[in-house]
Amino acid sequence: MHARFLLALTPLLFTSLAHAAVNCDNATNQATMNQCASLQQAAADKELNTLYQQITSRLKGNPDGKKLLVGAQRSWVAFRDAECQFSASGVEGGSVYPLIYSNCVTQLTKARVETFKTYLKCQEGDLGCPVPGV
Repeated sequence: MHARFLLALTPLLFTSLAHAAVNCDNATNQATMNQCASLQQAAADKELNTLYQQITSRLKGNPDGKKLLVGAQRSWVAFRDAECQFSASGVEGGSVYPLIYSNCVTQLTKARVETFKTYLKCQEGDLGCPVPGV
């Protein structure tokens, strides 16, 4: 029984080691490039989520504004995913698809990050800004 458990965990162990050992600066094969693109996408998503939480925290006294943000973010995610599916559709089914798709998601996510950073820089009294300043 212990042998089955270890065999079941083996792929997880190798996956964890592969993430730790990947050298994105010198990626020379498609699998590594795809993995690196996925890691960059995850990093951009993490930054976006951190900023999103900061904005929702500032909107805690404004439930209507928070509701609008949630709706806008859901719509933006749907747009991002649809846009990147379209953008990568020319290579759908190919080994480069994950790279093209992830790069698109990363690029659009970074643009959204910049928008959120702008929202977080709002000054008190700026009527054109939906997020209250600190």
